Amino acid sequence: MNVSTILTSLVIPLNLFAALLLVAVLLFIVRLRKTAVALALAGLLWTGAWSLPATSLYAGGYLERMYPYQAADQVAEADAIVVLGGHTAQNRSNWFLPQTAQKTSARVERAADLYKAGRAPYIVLSGAALDGGISEAQVMANTLKNLDVPASATLMENNSLTTQQNGEYTAHLLQEKQAKQVLLVTSALHMPRAMAIFRKQGVSAIAAGAAPQLTVPNDPEFSMWKPNLMALQSSRSIIKEYVGILVYWSRGWA
Repeated sequence: MNVSTILTSLVIPLNLFAALLLVAVLLFIVRLRKTAVALALAGLLWTGAWSLPATSLYAGGYLERMYPYQAADQVAEADAIVVLGGHTAQNRSNWFLPQTAQKTSARVERAADLYKAGRAPYIVLSGAALDGGISEAQVMANTLKNLDVPASATLMENNSLTTQQNGEYTAHLLQEKQAKQVLLVTSALHMPRAMAIFRKQGVSAIAAGAAPQLTVPNDPEFSMWKPNLMALQSSRSIIKEYVGILVYWSRGWA
């Protein structure tokens, strides 16, 4: 488990609330009651804030807007398309809507659209088997085949477990292929960190990410200020990106 994952786990709203509540109980027992109440309230406020869609839309939306989405035929041409894994099965189209089987391949579909629009001659798929078994690169290759992208137009990098490794291992592959410029495909939320990593590796990358996922859904019952379980769930991904950016910057990776 890497540093970024550990820090993210510590500050995820429900995890932090549970930890602070446990400490608060112990402090209450030893009669440090004001401190105990303060910690419990801090955990409650942190969790409550992230349960509001407004928090996710602001904090996550800031990252998503750093590289605006473009239609496939408006994206510049390049030597290759690079698609990053990262639990691609969770890439639903909108974080505030239920996940369906038809909405779980945003990155791969984006790569297929770019390829079919003639933006690059081949696609590099990057991602190891995070949970054992088949690699994410292979999963994405299988999906591309179903989207009528020929296997001859795909290359796989099956060893990377982190974004930093995505950049490092893919950079070596691109050098072998003499690819000078690439279209980088990942989620809009992940794009700022991914772009920083690839540029640090000396790769000339153009952001060509999937459409933003943190958008107000077309639902009359949706409220930005009403606690929402899906907003609380999305907080993990948002916090992970901010923690990842901080950790990668501190290590000189981005």
